[in-house]
Amino acid sequence: MTEGAIPEDSLFGTPIALLDVPGAAAAIMARPAEARFAYVVTPNAQHLVQLDRGDAAFRAAYDGAWLRLCDSQIVRLVARLLFRRDLPLCAGSDLTAALFAQHIRPEDSLCVIGGDAELERRLREKYGLRNLARHEPPMGFMADPAAVQACIDFIEAHPSRLVFLAVGSPRSELLAYRVRARGKATGTGLCIGSSLHFITGLVPRAPLWMRKWALEWLFRLLRAPRSHARRVFVDSLPFLYIAVKQRLMPARRPDVPPKER
Repeated sequence: MTEGAIPEDSLFGTPIALLDVPGAAAAIMARPAEARFAYVVTPNAQHLVQLDRGDAAFRAAYDGAWLRLCDSQIVRLVARLLFRRDLPLCAGSDLTAALFAQHIRPEDSLCVIGGDAELERRLREKYGLRNLARHEPPMGFMADPAAVQACIDFIEAHPSRLVFLAVGSPRSELLAYRVRARGKATGTGLCIGSSLHFITGLVPRAPLWMRKWALEWLFRLLRAPRSHARRVFVDSLPFLYIAVKQRLMPARRPDVPPKER
């Protein structure tokens, strides 16, 4: 984190800002629109597993983020049960909804990377947006240097207060890292997954009670079992092993002082 004095917790090997949705939204909107580009990531169980497996590019993207916000009720529950730590929840979807409902004005300049024409139409119609720029990269664009550069060029050519990176993980984080490294863009980038699709009604979100009881993953699995099974059982489930291993081997935890090991 490079701006402000926001406290963090590195329980799972990745600094996570101790901010809830209102606090994160306020911090984001406090940044001047013309400030040098910085970006926000939202770690969940899948991200923490990927980081633990030593994905160097993903680690660099996470280390370069301005804010890392706890996206997962599962991560919070494990932190509370195993370590008696209280991580504030700041799910990317809730943060996006709060920004649009309480902070973004129709005249604000916004940039979206990803989505389609229908998503753009709904955003403009629902929120009265007058300065929205959207770029839709092709499938598999991260493997094409020219397509990646086109995204970066578009962000730089459309200075915006907020830049919503809606191309999925890890593409959003890797793209945000490259935009920041180039050093020419302004505003605040948000790696927000399907958040824009949720607030526009293009994709249904889990009911509030399922989100409260850490069951949003089950809702998504039931809706799309074939496409979501790998994310749940292969990409995310090993987080429980990582957490138990840290609980049993405190010397591996970066937040435990030497005298307590």
